[in-house]
Amino acid sequence: MTDAADLRRRTAALLTAHPVATTDRLDFLRARFDAGLAWVHFPEGLGGLDAPRALQAVVDAELTAAGAPDNDPGRIGIGLGMAAPTVLRYGTEEQRRRFLRPLWTGEEVWCQLFSEPGAGSDLAGLATRAVRDEHGGDWVVDGQKVWTSSAHLARWAILVARTDPTVPKHRGMTYFVCDMTDPGVEVRPLRQITGEAEFNEVFLTGVKIPDAHRLGAVGDGWRVAQTTLMNERVAIGGARTPREGGMVGVAAAAWRAHPELRTHDLHQRLLTLWVDAEVARLTGERLRQQLTQGQPGPEGSGMKLAFARLAQQISGWEVEFRGEDGLTYDDWTLRRPEGVDFTGRGAGYRYLRAKGNSIEGGTSEVLLNIVAERVLGLPPEPRTDKDVAWKDLPR
Repeated sequence: MTDAADLRRRTAALLTAHPVATTDRLDFLRARFDAGLAWVHFPEGLGGLDAPRALQAVVDAELTAAGAPDNDPGRIGIGLGMAAPTVLRYGTEEQRRRFLRPLWTGEEVWCQLFSEPGAGSDLAGLATRAVRDEHGGDWVVDGQKVWTSSAHLARWAILVARTDPTVPKHRGMTYFVCDMTDPGVEVRPLRQITGEAEFNEVFLTGVKIPDAHRLGAVGDGWRVAQTTLMNERVAIGGARTPREGGMVGVAAAAWRAHPELRTHDLHQRLLTLWVDAEVARLTGERLRQQLTQGQPGPEGSGMKLAFARLAQQISGWEVEFRGEDGLTYDDWTLRRPEGVDFTGRGAGYRYLRAKGNSIEGGTSEVLLNIVAERVLGLPPEPRTDKDVAWKDLPR
């Protein structure tokens, strides 16, 4: 069985065969994947060694110390945190070998085509249709998706579409991989409160998707999507940060740098936020330890809730603390960034961007229901549409 000592030997061999100083960044990342050191808990041949997930930290520490390049997780987070675990669990062997390597190295960016103008929090109410041709081969997809991060950068998308409107909404969906370069895919920017267009709306008109790009069984899209969504919430709310890291670290640094702005009330509120952030960080560590034993559970929804609440409260505190300077903003020019930078921008950006944290990755209201029903075991709210065919639902 692979242990920490074995991983250190494998990492040393990788560094010897591919010296950091003289090896092209992409060549190094490909070699790391092929050596099984990309995500060690994945199967052999797919970037891993069938090792315990917790041992990934051993590899990461050795490579960081050597100054090795990373795969820019901020740019390819959707692929790493959402598409990859779904492809691994439901993909065929051919799909895994086609998609996972360029996904991990960052050669191919992924996006998520889930939400729609009329089906955001209620994902199962989506209206995008996928109809199979008369020979049982390709699918033809028509519809609109919205709030799609990185669609303007993406080569591939994970897509859920309705394939059977005659059954209740949760049972009539199918999950696909969509080529964003295919004819009929149109990406339009959505300008946000920050002035940027980090999100997009995507129009799908007669887009042909081969059945070989279907993940899971026809009509089983809801179950497949749950794997994506549970991993998404962990990816958003459970990212590893050091003590006093992230946004609370920025707020604490501002407090130390500006004693002239301090008040007793602001001090007490910052202390409360610091403690809450530390509790969330330690809870995230426990959640990641649980992940080493299997698939993510509904606890990730709780972490995402905490992340959204803290980001909004901390950014609000910082704007108030900075006074007039907190109301300034660096640049309203329309830009299409490759990722979100909560700590590298100004207080105004953090305050505005954090407003989206309680919407993206599942609204806080929906996540509260998930925690209530699946973690606390409370009775679910009545759902009058639960067993009604999608086509019969009111529009």
